[in-house]
Amino acid sequence: MNIKAIIAEDEQKNRENLRQLLLKHCPGIDIIDCCSSAAEAYEIIVSLQPELVFLDIEMPGSNGFSLLENLPEIHFEVIFVTAYDHYGIQAIKFSALDYILKPTDIDELIQAVTKAKKKISTQAENRQMLHLLQNNKLPDKHKTPALSLADKIEFIEIGSIVRCKAENNYTTFYLKDGQQLVVSKTLKEFDELLVPYHFLRVHQSHLINLNEMKSYIKSDGGYIRMKDGSSVGISRQHKE
Repeated sequence: MNIKAIIAEDEQKNRENLRQLLLKHCPGIDIIDCCSSAAEAYEIIVSLQPELVFLDIEMPGSNGFSLLENLPEIHFEVIFVTAYDHYGIQAIKFSALDYILKPTDIDELIQAVTKAKKKISTQAENRQMLHLLQNNKLPDKHKTPALSLADKIEFIEIGSIVRCKAENNYTTFYLKDGQQLVVSKTLKEFDELLVPYHFLRVHQSHLINLNEMKSYIKSDGGYIRMKDGSSVGISRQHKE
């Protein structure tokens, strides 16, 4: 899974150079946006939730340190982009944080990105372990399976699932709030996971939350009406 990253650098030439170097030498880094000021970076970080930020220390209006201080939370790794004679370089070294110097050295860039990837991977593993421990304490309807989507891992309460539908090797989750989440796993895997929590496979393509079933319609070959208004067909072997 690619790591979502942004570049916050006030000089367009430096931004583009860094972006090209990352594309060429650092696979697995997905540059989702670039910006030229701390104010822009703040908005992008809050809205897009990157996992990695390449942050120029000196930018118009506010420096990189001030940006980090103003954020309510920091749930991402930072690689500082700086000139060697900048006053903040000593503080960065003292805190054992990663930085790359301008002009960018390719080996330094690869080394910093590799370290950031390891940290992000470890954090993801730690979040999953914490998720496991928290789940063990929750009542069934509040347990939260982890769904691996294309760009993130989504944690949802079992009680919020109305039904699941098979789409070839993918499964679409239909939630009470109207969301549809597409997961790259087969319905069979979720059948085994969810059946102990009052779910039932009523068709080769359908797994339903029995708590969200509104009625069983006997006409038209028989089908189920769910509380969200959707209809689900029943296979012959599951009618009883």
